[in-house]
Amino acid sequence: MKIGYLGMGAWGFCLASLLASKGYELLCWTTKPDLAQRLTQTREHPSLPGYIAKGDLRFTTDLEAVLSHAELLVESVTSAGLRPVLEQVKTYTKTPHPLVMTSKGIEQGSGLILPDVAIEVFGADVKPLVGFLSGPSFAQEVIRQLPTSVVCSAYDQNLLMSICHVFTTPNFRVYPNTDMHGVAYGGALKNIIAIACGICEGLGLGASSKAALMTRGLHEIRKLAVAQGCKAETLNGLSGMGDLFLTCSSLMSRNFRFGFLLTQGLKPEEAQQKIGMVVEGAYTCVSALELSKKLNISMPVTKIVHEIIYKEMKPQVAVNALMERAVKEEHL
Repeated sequence: MKIGYLGMGAWGFCLASLLASKGYELLCWTTKPDLAQRLTQTREHPSLPGYIAKGDLRFTTDLEAVLSHAELLVESVTSAGLRPVLEQVKTYTKTPHPLVMTSKGIEQGSGLILPDVAIEVFGADVKPLVGFLSGPSFAQEVIRQLPTSVVCSAYDQNLLMSICHVFTTPNFRVYPNTDMHGVAYGGALKNIIAIACGICEGLGLGASSKAALMTRGLHEIRKLAVAQGCKAETLNGLSGMGDLFLTCSSLMSRNFRFGFLLTQGLKPEEAQQKIGMVVEGAYTCVSALELSKKLNISMPVTKIVHEIIYKEMKPQVAVNALMERAVKEEHL
């Protein structure tokens, strides 16, 4: 199979390398000429030093060439950049190839999960062609072939099983799940809670406070997802609780690290610059708050993270505000 890959951040490069190692032919697109040249020459990503890609893996800034090459498209661009990229794709082809989404987020303004952004761009007829891959996975570990389990979803059963087959390796296990929205909301919203846990770590508040944040964070995720028609049990699986646990417990998580850096006196834009990659939780907390207001759902952790990032609330003041909230019966 010939695969076109859109986006060559660390996660895109990691998954492209995984697919190439299985014998697929990949042509990978990036907007950055210097990165395309570097990857072509060294086959080593600057964010993943020491790991050289193997297999039939080529790099280009020519989007039309990638689309002409591909029988299957995979994307790993940013949430904010997804619609503009798909609009570019649409200028070259009105009927896209099957598309596997791997970016995690909720679009600001529209409140759409990212697979539904693709459907809005291309039209309802492409719905059976859209799939989604999510779950607890760090590029730094997957590229080392450490055991990892994730979830894939699709609106079409045949595509769902095809994605499982294409991505599964002896060390990368892919479980099918038909609850597309549940899988997508879990992957998007956990990034917000990870920022809160990074703040907790930076303030030295201990493991107990992080456990409480993760648990109440999962409750927030579940409330919003279920209100959007998702299955509650999906959020107890790999794309919900699994991804939440991973992202909230390690400095390898850019969202967790972003929260940690905010406690060290850095402004949000300075923390973002230091990380050097997009912090999706900072983008998605805006979308989540918009949805929560629309649905009249209380999301106190999300609201606090938003106020720290966008309203300059001090992290310690934010913690105090959470702890001083009125106590209610725990309802899950």
